Amino acid sequence: MTPVWPGRPYPLGATADTDGVNFTLFSEVAERVELCLFDDAGRETRVDLPETTAYVWHGFVPGIGAGQRYGFRVHGPYDPARGLRCQPAKLLLDPYARAIEGDVRWGQEVFAYRLGADDLAPDDTDSAAAVPRSVVVSGAPERAADAHPRVPWHRTVIYETHVKGITMCHPRVPPEHRGKYLGLAHPAVIEHLVSLGVTAVELQPVHQFVHQPLLLEKGLRNYWGYDTIGYFAPHNAYAVSGQRGEQVREFRQMVRALHDAGLEVILDVVYNHTAEGNHLGPTLSFRGIDDAAYYRHTEDPRWYMDYTGTGNSLNMRHPNVLQLIMDSLRYWVNDMHVDGFRFDLAATLARELHDVDRLSSFFDLIQQDPTLRQTKLIAEPWDVGEGGYHVGNFPPLWSEWNGRYRDAVRDFWRGGERTLPEMASRLTGSSDLYESSGRRPYHSVNFVTAHDGFTLRDLVSYNEGHNEANGEFAGGGGDHRSWNCGAEGPTEDPAVNALRARQQRNFLATLFLSQGVPMLLGGDEIGRTQRGNNNAFCQDNELTWYDWNGADEAICAFVRRLIAFRREHAAVRRRRWFHGRPIRGVPDIAWFDVAGNEMGEDQWSVGFARSLAVFLSGKALGTGERGEPIRDEDLLVLVNAHDGPLSFRLPSERFAGRWRALIDTARPDGVGRGETGAAGEWEVEGRSLVVLTSGR
Repeated sequence: MTPVWPGRPYPLGATADTDGVNFTLFSEVAERVELCLFDDAGRETRVDLPETTAYVWHGFVPGIGAGQRYGFRVHGPYDPARGLRCQPAKLLLDPYARAIEGDVRWGQEVFAYRLGADDLAPDDTDSAAAVPRSVVVSGAPERAADAHPRVPWHRTVIYETHVKGITMCHPRVPPEHRGKYLGLAHPAVIEHLVSLGVTAVELQPVHQFVHQPLLLEKGLRNYWGYDTIGYFAPHNAYAVSGQRGEQVREFRQMVRALHDAGLEVILDVVYNHTAEGNHLGPTLSFRGIDDAAYYRHTEDPRWYMDYTGTGNSLNMRHPNVLQLIMDSLRYWVNDMHVDGFRFDLAATLARELHDVDRLSSFFDLIQQDPTLRQTKLIAEPWDVGEGGYHVGNFPPLWSEWNGRYRDAVRDFWRGGERTLPEMASRLTGSSDLYESSGRRPYHSVNFVTAHDGFTLRDLVSYNEGHNEANGEFAGGGGDHRSWNCGAEGPTEDPAVNALRARQQRNFLATLFLSQGVPMLLGGDEIGRTQRGNNNAFCQDNELTWYDWNGADEAICAFVRRLIAFRREHAAVRRRRWFHGRPIRGVPDIAWFDVAGNEMGEDQWSVGFARSLAVFLSGKALGTGERGEPIRDEDLLVLVNAHDGPLSFRLPSERFAGRWRALIDTARPDGVGRGETGAAGEWEVEGRSLVVLTSGR
């Protein structure tokens, strides 16, 4: 008989020491909690957790340690009409499990009600053989062994990618490491990232996630991973050497390798919902532990509130749910050494009653936490609920995915009308969204493409999403601001392909010349295509894996040049807002029309205006962290979104000495050519952008 002692109520989860393991589980509704231990043959031993402290059930089992597989069975009421769904026949994952072994085997076993019937009557089929196991993990290594790069926000360049996508087809990564954490840690992959000049890698979800049965039935998979079931566990399928804690070690190896190269690691995290779906979903963890505590319900407790489009929303009004999230975030920083987080559908986290609340408990907890407030915090500032779009409304500590930047830049370059004023605002850091709340230009995370939508190459090659490979999941994407440069899809027409390449250079140049933090979608730098699929969440195959052998080296070289230009020119990555006041007779920013005249009120409102010139002063950019003055060359950016060429009259001598071109997106290599005096004209080809610099 397995002995079990009272143990202690904290920390939550499974904590190993030299004598055994302490187990804890929070549940307000439980009447009894069984700890289920599994040996190497899969045999189950059940023991009751003997003590309860403040709704935390706990017990200490001597003689076991790291690698021990376990789960819980929660005895209590099954009454969905009251929001109660305890069913001890279902083995449950520990919400605090540091590692998870296995995956879900879909069938009647994992559902707490009889499939084909309603959910009011329980099903007592045992699920142990069909669900993953929680795994006990040993303590973390010393924090000092892996220092955070701590790149300042205004110097940050984010590269959004996928652990599997970037590594699966890389010819220099060993086959056994492809699609894995160790693949991303490989010198060849890191060499590419460093050569680009990016400073942070933002990883799509690496928390343990589930492949939903409807996808598997169609031969598809949950590639993106936005269906979390374990908020402390690195996804086990990305490990090479095993799933009984090895995934934790390999994840740490990956982070250390990226840190050694000076690259920060930002995790895309999904705390807004779980993989258990709506009231008809599986019972894998939270639902069977304490449904009413973990999930938001409508006025009828049987039904879930769904702000996410996935069937459920986590209950941010419950203190133990907030504790779970905060404990998880601190774990990933303190033990796994990540540098920041991008919060998926973050508006859901701010819904205390129904409306999104800028002063919600979640934000308060982040603000006062001494660990988390020092990390990079990025909100996806919307969800799918009513009133869920909140770009510009998050608290001062937070940066945001600026969806208005994406839309404005796309609209401008596809020739939309009345786009000039908003384009100017987005280029200069979106002060209309962020300045009044005490934030800076770097609180705007700028992007033209992201995982959710077209790749950059597809953005200029398709007018509509081609999601036929998704089968019945072909909808979505929502990418309606594409601009097809000629024929739909691939073409042999050299003129069309040249125009598409130019448009890609336009988008990239705009992104890296804009104030704020640029985010590059991984693979855009090598011309990655998903053949028009703008909702590839379920495509775990060559459609989404990076085609390194087919890389567009010209685009890649251009991206390197742009990032190097940004790194070398502080005028395009200011820490403070433009104020327009003269400094030694010259303003920090000035706008000009094609004739070289400073823009007046009436010129901004012209509906067909698709060109402008912007002067950025290289003087009075503030001081560095140690008080050193920051200076740069003056820059002049000439932008022409018309079909044909325009001759720009350059500003008067008051603004510059001699101008020379560094960037010209009309040229296949993107390199500027030529030099002119202070006064003169510069011809800018149709649908192109030129950056001039003055060495004055």
